[in-house]
Amino acid sequence: MPLHDVGYRAWTGHRLGRGAAVAVIALTGIRLAWTSLWLRRAVFFAWTPCLVFALAFFAFEQAVEDGLLGAARPRLRIDQAIDSIGSLGAVLTDTLAGRTWAGGQSVEELRRTVWSRLLLAFMRAPQAVLLAIVVGLIAPALISRDLRAKAWLVYFTRPIHEWDYIRGKLLVLAALVAAITMLPALALWIMGVLVSPRLDVVLSTWDLPLRIIASSLTLALPTVLMALAYSSLTMESRIASFAWFATWVACWIAHGALTTADLLAAEVADRPPAIGFPDGAMFGDEAFNRPPPRRRPPPSGFRWLRRAAGLDQEIDRWSWVSPYHALGVMQAAVFGFERRPEAIIPPLVSLATICAVSSLVLLNRVGAPARN
Repeated sequence: MPLHDVGYRAWTGHRLGRGAAVAVIALTGIRLAWTSLWLRRAVFFAWTPCLVFALAFFAFEQAVEDGLLGAARPRLRIDQAIDSIGSLGAVLTDTLAGRTWAGGQSVEELRRTVWSRLLLAFMRAPQAVLLAIVVGLIAPALISRDLRAKAWLVYFTRPIHEWDYIRGKLLVLAALVAAITMLPALALWIMGVLVSPRLDVVLSTWDLPLRIIASSLTLALPTVLMALAYSSLTMESRIASFAWFATWVACWIAHGALTTADLLAAEVADRPPAIGFPDGAMFGDEAFNRPPPRRRPPPSGFRWLRRAAGLDQEIDRWSWVSPYHALGVMQAAVFGFERRPEAIIPPLVSLATICAVSSLVLLNRVGAPARN
């Protein structure tokens, strides 16, 4: 006879919801990923471009304080930018806002334009590339490691859905996206507010933090879904990592080849037709009436900044081929610098297709072990 028989008792504790399981999966993944020394170094290195763009913010505000952006400002050349930080800010304003701002734009309108283009260039040029590298280091092991170690036997012993598991893994990469893109960009906006002569600049730039968050989400969603889809297709994280980097590099090369082909075709179309002269004559009236070939403008020293800031007016019709270029177009649309449907729709369809296919692959691969 037992000494103490308590029998069956009802559970009196508090049952946690499905969100708690998602949080546990996410926190565990973040903690395991942060143990990597290379990840900590990569995240630290991802903040270094802030120093360059912080100097640009400070130079612009110094130009405002020096009165170099008013209607009666002196004419400045690029070689005069070394005279003072304010002169550099004026040259930077000419690059990002154009000469047309001298026609009547106020300092507040200039500030909004320059800040927005600087933030877009920051998130589009250095941070997107660094994000692709960091995600390629972390994402391939998130699901493939669980499949190899059969950790799904532990995860799915509790009443959680496949989407809860996927959401937990997505949050791991979302934290990395926030640490590399969103938080540095928000820090730049706060720094711009602090170095401004008045704090009421918050009223004229209040929507920039919202655009930064929206741009980060636009960058994160297709990126992390595709990375997790590759991770779920194999048990070897090295194969998933190779597929990730191969996709970005191959699509970048394809975009460059197609864009170069368009440029060569345009140059051939601009070239005047050959003119023949009768009786073997070497000169004629046609030679003097031949229209001169159109020359492209010489490259500017700030050309990379202008392209990253969305100042290129030519529509990139091959942007949908490369995820990097497609994301750049969508980020320009989020900041309001790209509003042409013919430029937005192809990359939007491409990224939506990536999200849909990646979600289907994830849902099928994550639930496959439990179904078998």
